[in-house]
Formats: sequence, C-alpha cells, structure tokens
Amino acid sequence: MSPGGGRALGPLLLMLALLQCAGRRRAVVNRSVPDVCATCHIHATCHQIEGKSVCICNYGFVGNGRTHCQDKDECQIGASKICGNHTLCHNTHGSFYCVCLDGYRASNNNKTFIPNDGTNCTDIDECEESGLCGRNARCVNTEGSYKCYCSDGYKLENGERSFHPDGNIVSCKGVDCGAPPSVLNAHPASVSGTTYGSEVTYNCVHGYFIASGNQTAVCNAEGQWDGADLVCKEIDCGKPLLIPHAEMIWHNSTTLWSRAYYQCKEGYYFNGDRDFSECTIDQSWENITYICKVKEAFNNVLIFNDTCLKWRRSVRGTDVEDRYSFHVQGQRWYQEEFFHETTFNLTTHKQAPEVCFDLQPGTNYSVNISMVALNFSLLVSMTTQITDPPFPDVEFVAVKGSAPLLRLRKAEDRNGPISLYQVIVLPLGLQSTFICDSFAAAAFFSNTTDVKGYVAAEFRAKDVADNMSIALGDRHYYGKFYNAPLKLGEEYCVFLRIISEWNKVRTQSCAVWAQIKNLSPTLQYMTAVGFGSVAAVCLILFLSFSAARSYLHNTVHSTPAALACEAVHLSATMDMAQTGITSSFLETENVSLL
Repeated sequence: MSPGGGRALGPLLLMLALLQCAGRRRAVVNRSVPDVCATCHIHATCHQIEGKSVCICNYGFVGNGRTHCQDKDECQIGASKICGNHTLCHNTHGSFYCVCLDGYRASNNNKTFIPNDGTNCTDIDECEESGLCGRNARCVNTEGSYKCYCSDGYKLENGERSFHPDGNIVSCKGVDCGAPPSVLNAHPASVSGTTYGSEVTYNCVHGYFIASGNQTAVCNAEGQWDGADLVCKEIDCGKPLLIPHAEMIWHNSTTLWSRAYYQCKEGYYFNGDRDFSECTIDQSWENITYICKVKEAFNNVLIFNDTCLKWRRSVRGTDVEDRYSFHVQGQRWYQEEFFHETTFNLTTHKQAPEVCFDLQPGTNYSVNISMVALNFSLLVSMTTQITDPPFPDVEFVAVKGSAPLLRLRKAEDRNGPISLYQVIVLPLGLQSTFICDSFAAAAFFSNTTDVKGYVAAEFRAKDVADNMSIALGDRHYYGKFYNAPLKLGEEYCVFLRIISEWNKVRTQSCAVWAQIKNLSPTLQYMTAVGFGSVAAVCLILFLSFSAARSYLHNTVHSTPAALACEAVHLSATMDMAQTGITSSFLETENVSLL
C-alpha cells in the first residue's frame, strides 16, 4: 500500500472504530436502564410527572418512594390540633384515629372518628343517670365530669364538701345537732329529734312568762340549733289591792300564786266571795268582791246624773244627824299623769240623802264613803262621760289670691281622749250656717256641682305633731279623705273640727280657721302660662322671618328672629312675674275668736 493510500485508510479505520465503540456503548446503555415504576417501595405509588415516572410514598408514609417509606406519626403534633378538643389521638400503620376523653362522647355516636368528617366531642351529663351519687346526695355536672354533694341536712364523714364515687363506698350521714341547748328559766316541752329539721319547743318554768324570743328552735343543715333565744322573766304582780276598812295579811311576795289575805277591821263585817287574792299568770292580782260593811249603816246606794249619789239611811229616827266623809279619787287610762282627788264632809238628817261631786269629764272615779259614828265605809265606782274637747287653738287667717299654709296645734285631752282632727272646706256663704256637731259635711270630695262642703283631711290624734303644717289642695289623701284642689274664682271658709270618742259617746268642737277670697292662679301657674305664650310668639316670629327672608335677602337687613324672640321673652317674663306676684299676694290678718 502506498504511503498516500495508507494515509487515506487511517482516518477511515479510525472512524469505523469510533462508530463501533459508539454502537457498543449504546447497546450497553439500552440494556442497563430499569423500569422506574417497578422499583417503587411497597408503600409507594408511581406517578407520571412532566413525562417522567416518579415513586411517591403513600398517605401516612414518608420517604424517597423507592428504597424506603416509613409510617408517619400524625399524632405527634398533638391530639387537640389533629382531633379537636377533649380527644385522644391513636396512631396506626399508615393512618390514625381519634377517640373522646372520658366524660365526653363523639357527636357521631361512634367510639372512634376521623376529624375530617365533622365529628367533635361533647360533654356527657352524667347526672342524667339517677342514683349516681347514692342516697342522700345530689349530682352536679361539670365539664367532662361531675361532682356529688350531700343533700341539706347530711354531710361527709371525712369533712369534705364534695366527692366522686369512682367505685369507692362514700355515704352522706345525717347531721345531728345533739341535745337541745338549755334556756334560762325554761324547759323543753317537746323534742321531735336531734337530726336535721327536728324541732324543740320551750316553755317558761313555773312562775315565769315569755318576755321575748322564739319558743321553737330548729336543727339546721350545719348541725346547730337555730332560734333558741327565748327570754323568760319572773312574774311580778306588784303590791296587792287595798280594800277599805280591811287589814291585809301578806308576806311581801309578789310572784306567781302568792296570796294576800284580808280581814275586816273592828266594827265591820265581811261581805264577799272569799277573803284572799292571788297573783295570777297575767301579772296582776285577781279581783275579789271582798267588802267590809258596818251593819245597818246605809244601803241602796244609787248613781244618777253621772256625778251624783243618793242612798237610804238606816232607821235611826229623823231627829238624828249622821256625818259622812267622802274621799274621791279619779284616774284616766288615756292620760297617765292625770290624778284628781278631793275630800269633804256632809252632815244630814234626811232619810234619803243626795250628794253631787265636782268631777272631771271622761274619768274613772272611786268614791270612799265613810260613816264616822258607826265606823263604816263603802267604796263606789263612778265613770263620767266625756264632754266637748277644748276649743281648737287656731290662728285665724284671711287671704286673697291663693290658699294659705295652715298650722295645726294639738289640743289637750282634758275633757276626754281626743281621737280625730278634721279639716272641713265649705263655700264662704255657708260659714254662718255650719253646725259643728252635724256630720253631713264629713263626706268625700266630689266633683258634682251640688257639693256644699267636704272633709279635706282627717288625722288621728296620735299621728298629729304640734304646730304641724297643712297645705290645702295638695291632692293627697289624709285618712280616707281627699285634699282636693280649690277651684279658681271661688271663695271658701275652712273649719278645724276636733273629735273625742269614748265609752260610746262622740263629742266635737269647731273653729273657723281661714277665709279664702278671689282665689287666683299661683305664681308658678302664671309663669308657666307666660312662658307658653312667649314660646308661641317666638314660633310665629320665626316662621314669619323665614318666609320674608327670601324677599329681603339682599335688600333689607332685619333684626334676627332669635333676638326678637329674646326681647319678647324678656318683656313677657317681667310682665308675668309682676302679675304672678300680685295675684299670689296674701292679705293676712290675725283674728281672736272668743
């Protein structure tokens, strides 16, 4: 081969060798590429991504998809995050499941759930199960659990307030208050027990009475007796009654069932049912009809005309004079400080003597009549009727314009117990015809036109304070009567009536209290009317100003409506104030009523 041919063959042989090597390499590569999907892990799945096969671990596993795919523990992020509140998370191979904590139930009513199905855990009300806490206890539901409390009157032996059975034997025992407490000067009359709700009733011991407090004590839920506060005080009747012409045999004992014995003095004899009086449970000495008499002194004593006595002398001859001594004592139950006492003598030879006493009205009297010559005395009880109460002490007021403020002064109970004070309103023309003891005017206020007068107010004597103020027409009820407002333009007279009631007798006294003429609106009323008028004028001016403003916008500059209103308001206020002051001016004069 020529050198030139050799040079041409060399490149050709090199090319063939390269082609042969390239083909051999391609054949090797084609033979070594495996199937990717066939190499995926058992817990992986082959997926086509952008034209390539990729092995990806299944849900619940993590790894490269080919050589390893290990279980994923979903519960490690926390049960509340993955399952929700009040749950437990349980991991499984490749998955997990959720369960509710004790005391809760799944809303799907299954024991397990997966959170993506909308299931949640709700509280179980264990107290719906009866008898859960046992006898004498009550159940109280809590979030995820419950507690047991002993019923009222029961408690736990360990001193705790609540408990949870949990299979333990726990019981509530009834409280026991123990023996009832002792009460000074009292003894238990009945005891129903010593446990919760039991009662014990106390009575005062012999010779004592209940002064205050409760007779019954109750065992409470805390094991203590409530209400054992009875106060017993010893009965004390004070000094025994005195009987004229009798001597008392007494050991100075004033306690219950103490006795005071009586015996007539020399020259007198006993007349009555028994000769002793006992101190009773009512804290008073019992009344007895024990009387010491002088034989054949006088008899047939009669009371007439409330304050007079007459009697019949024993037959001793009309020429013989008898001398009598009278001791009179009077007291009033309604006036403790009152005491009337008088003594005098009477000498007469009349067969039927009479005597009248100067006694006070509305008083209980005891009259002791003694006959000096025969050493004899007799006790007579008398009661005088009440008379008209004192004439009302009023300051007469005559006014013009408006009703005055009246001052009520209390009267004394010197003619009998004062019961009521009445304020009577009449038309002025009826003042001269008013009769105090007529009760025709003691009527309710009425709006009818034929009303001739009415009681504006009535006060019980015990509710009246001295110098008490009374405002006529204040629209209030006093007693059962309505204090109606007085009518404008009318003229009135006002009476004060004082009423006494005792022993089925009613008396009264009256006085003219006030005269009211030319009744007119008050300053406040006139001012209110004035302000209303001013407001109306201001509104009219404002509307007129607004209507005219469109015509006078650029040509006429008037005073603003607000300033006009203010000027009118000021003027009207001054006028109304002067008018109100004039109308409410009181022309008052003091009149002495005889």
